[in-house]
Amino acid sequence: MLSWYFCKLLPAKRLGNLFHQTKSIAMIDFSKIPSPCYVLEDRLLRKNLSLLQYVQQQAGIEIICALKGFSMFSTFPMVRQYLAGATASSLNEARLCFEEMQSKAHVYAPAYLASEFEELTGYASHITFNSLNQYQQFAEKALAKGISCGLRINPQYSEVETDMYNPCIAGSRLGITRNQLGDTLPEGIEGLHSHTLCENDSYTLERTLNAIIERFGDLLQQAKWLNLGGGHLITREDYEPDHLISVLKNLKARFPHLKVILEPGSAVGWKTGYLTSTVLDIIDSQGINVAILDVSFAAHMPDTLEMPYKPRILGAYQEPVEGKHTYRFGGMTCLAGDYYGDYSFDEPLKIGDSIVFDDMIHYTMVKTTTFNGVNLPSIGIWRENDTFDLVKTFGYESFKDRLS
Repeated sequence: MLSWYFCKLLPAKRLGNLFHQTKSIAMIDFSKIPSPCYVLEDRLLRKNLSLLQYVQQQAGIEIICALKGFSMFSTFPMVRQYLAGATASSLNEARLCFEEMQSKAHVYAPAYLASEFEELTGYASHITFNSLNQYQQFAEKALAKGISCGLRINPQYSEVETDMYNPCIAGSRLGITRNQLGDTLPEGIEGLHSHTLCENDSYTLERTLNAIIERFGDLLQQAKWLNLGGGHLITREDYEPDHLISVLKNLKARFPHLKVILEPGSAVGWKTGYLTSTVLDIIDSQGINVAILDVSFAAHMPDTLEMPYKPRILGAYQEPVEGKHTYRFGGMTCLAGDYYGDYSFDEPLKIGDSIVFDDMIHYTMVKTTTFNGVNLPSIGIWRENDTFDLVKTFGYESFKDRLS
């Protein structure tokens, strides 16, 4: 059904004259793209990166890419032109940063494996410890390699409504509360790391900073850096980058000795691409028209079920419309719950029609699985010269290599 799609790139909100650009139009011919396939648009990624670089420069901070949210390493040559590096949450991510971003990683994990830690230190410039136990076990080894060490703190303040993504709820395993620390930073600790946001705006950050300063202000006076984690959705249309810059400048004015670091993942890949799919079958399920696709919500779009949220389909009414042709979309696994939502169309769907899900790059590709043995979607890039590059395909070996 959907083959051509015109994507208008609108100028960002007022940021001096930097983003007062002329509108441009990208024309994607989805008929030239295999199904299923993640498709990133070069020009949309560059637009996001330009805005992040602007904030970085105006606020006098560092913005690094969180690989847990965006680790499409074929784009790293572009990413490193704009951002200061990357943050990793595991040995594998740290190695990917070192090899493909060509920089050492800022590393944080809830716990480190003793068997991996020596190798990890070879890929890290900064390591944050989640607990004092982890600090006592590993700090000496990290310090011996010249790595800047930090502690993750829990300011006991978060506006995240979904408990799965809220690191400050009772029983959270993430971060150290103020009552666990003394009046001075432990020996060798140079930084504090706080991550309590999830797709939030700068006003949420401002309130969060007030809580951090209230509880940890004396320790910030002793620290060299403060990492404010991710969840800063700077590239969302309604975000106010100028306010963020103001908040960060005020923070630096109060603590002029601090290096301030942000590590968004979603903001890098936000609305930069799509997941193509094809209708394999259409069935009448007790009065409900169900369209079965060659992708899986559970295996290829797990955030839609975890968060949950309803993914946007290009060319569709996002909610059922009376009198329109309405379908419930289901995935190709045998999991009963592998479906999501009802959408309406002006024309009836047919087997073989293309369905394109919008905004499927950040936090989507990194979570895919081969549950049921379903193949992983291919990965491609729609280039700035309006050509398509198929970057990677997957097959049986990708499935088999995860098993034994």
